[in-house]
Amino acid sequence: MSIALASLIGCTLLGTVHLASLAIAGLRLRSRTRLPPSNRTPVSIVCPLCGIEPFIEATLASAFSLEHLEYEILFCVERPDDPVIPVVRRFMERHPTTHARLLVGADPVSGNPKLNNCVKGWNDAQHDWIVLVDSNVLMPPDYLEQLLSQWRTNTGLVCSTPLGTRAKGFWATVECAILNSHQARWQYAGEGLGFGFAQGKSMLWRRSFLEAHGGISALGAEVAEDAAATKLVRRAGRRVHLVNSPFEQPIGRRRAAQVWQRQLRWARLRRITFPLFYAPEVVTGLPLALLLCVLGSSALGVSPLLAAMVLAFMWYGAEAALCRSKRWPLTWTLVAAFPVRDAMMLGVWLRGWTTGSTVWRGNTLPLNAKPALSTEGR
Repeated sequence: MSIALASLIGCTLLGTVHLASLAIAGLRLRSRTRLPPSNRTPVSIVCPLCGIEPFIEATLASAFSLEHLEYEILFCVERPDDPVIPVVRRFMERHPTTHARLLVGADPVSGNPKLNNCVKGWNDAQHDWIVLVDSNVLMPPDYLEQLLSQWRTNTGLVCSTPLGTRAKGFWATVECAILNSHQARWQYAGEGLGFGFAQGKSMLWRRSFLEAHGGISALGAEVAEDAAATKLVRRAGRRVHLVNSPFEQPIGRRRAAQVWQRQLRWARLRRITFPLFYAPEVVTGLPLALLLCVLGSSALGVSPLLAAMVLAFMWYGAEAALCRSKRWPLTWTLVAAFPVRDAMMLGVWLRGWTTGSTVWRGNTLPLNAKPALSTEGR
């Protein structure tokens, strides 16, 4: 009976944390209200590029369709033979009234290839407000208004998590299940409790603030620039804030190996940069709660299968309710992907403890506190 009681208490605690995180994230998230282009704050957008990615035409088009009254776009590429360059130039020719520049070259200030690619854009930016945005972000017309609207007196950085959309195939749907009701949910719940973490997909900086704390090269203090950004902002006594609703990242088609490798890369980065937060990630999925539920119900003479089914229905039903309430992609395939996601993320969590390096776009990055300087391309 003591084992059963302990198991049921543990299962109840995990279920309570799960539901509480969904509730906090649900309260923090807002239905996106389109903001008018009335903010005249000039903004520079720095977008690092490398190769032809899926949906590159759509994401580039979104960058040229912003309604903000005064902004410039600086596209950054390291190699002069990168195949994305003709695509960018074509868009620039189609939109001659948009202030856009293409910058080519390498500025190795850290072991982070993406950060190195952004340096020239940061240095050439004309404005005090600067957005560092990944090339696979689908920007809404009021993208800059949404970012600027979240800047407060205690803000050091405004970010957006990615919202996975346009999934093609089951494994792409699994990735959406990871990005949306799992990772985005926990990030919004953390911000709602005052523990905001930076997310590298979209980062709005004020140049004067970052320059006063080491400049863009300070983001190379960690192997991941968003981890370095989080620590920098907290040391400065400021907070990381999120936009009211995440911006889309079109996924396309994925293979199981691709999803595994991507999540393993980010897990290893989280493990080395925030180990105390990485350790409890094992309890955020259903597997541990399900194990405790089965142990407790079996000891009490209740059908373990029935108990497990009820728990899974409540657990995943609450996640589906969050997706529905926020008008995020929700299909039966997504619901079927939830348990596959949790099983995969348990394996990713375990594997994340066992290596001292990670591979990103062909680059092997050592996972140490101060990454070595690297001149490798992205």
